[in-house]
Amino acid sequence: MDGLVWIWISPPGGFAADLPDERGGEIAVNWTAVVDTLGYPSAGLGIMIESTGIPFPGETLLLAASAWAAARHHSIVLVILFGFVGATAGADLGYLLGYKGGRPFVERFGAILHLRPEHLARAELFFARHGDKAIIGARFIIGLRTWASMLAGMSHMPFWRFQVFSAIGGLLWAILIGIAGYVLGSNLPLLEAIIRAVGFGGLTVLLLIALILLVAERRAVRRR
Repeated sequence: MDGLVWIWISPPGGFAADLPDERGGEIAVNWTAVVDTLGYPSAGLGIMIESTGIPFPGETLLLAASAWAAARHHSIVLVILFGFVGATAGADLGYLLGYKGGRPFVERFGAILHLRPEHLARAELFFARHGDKAIIGARFIIGLRTWASMLAGMSHMPFWRFQVFSAIGGLLWAILIGIAGYVLGSNLPLLEAIIRAVGFGGLTVLLLIALILLVAERRAVRRR
C-alpha cells in the first residue's frame, strides 16, 4: 500500500519493515540491525531523510531506536533529542529545496518519486485551510510529513515562522513516538505473548475497541 510501512516484531524482538524498490516491489529491512550499528544517531537519520521530501520510514526508525534504548537500558532523552534534531534539520533542507526550486522543482521531484498531482493538490489544500498549524499537524500524517516542509518553502512562508512551528511539531512528534517506542521495548515479552494468543488481527480489534471506548468516554465527559 502506498505511503504505509508494515512493521512487525521478530522473535528476538527486532523491528523489520518493507521499503519500496524502484521496480515497484519491496525490500525487507531489519531496522534493529541498523539501530545496533548506528546507535543514537539512527533516531534522527530516518526522519531527517523523510523531512527533506524523500519517502522513508522515519517513524519506524525512531520507534526502533526507542525500543533499542529500552532493551539496552540507554537514554530515551538522547533518542528523543536526536529525533528532534533530525526532524528539524531535515525540515529546513526540505524548506530550502521548495523555496529555491518553486513549484516546477516540486512537481518534477514528485514525479520522480511517483507522487501523483492529486496528492500534491490535497496537500496544498490542507495547508491553505490550516495555515501555520498545518506544519505541526503534518508531522503526524503519513505523506504530509514528507512534503510539508517543501510545500512551505514553495509557498514562501516566512522562514522564522516556519522554523518555530516546525520545531514545535518536531519536538512533539519525537516525544510521542520516542515514548511509544520505549514503552514497546520495555514490554516486548508481554506484547509478543498477546500477539501469539490472539494474532495481529485480534490485537488490532482490541486496540480499536479500546479507542472506541476512549472516544465514547470523552464525549460523555463533554456532555456533562
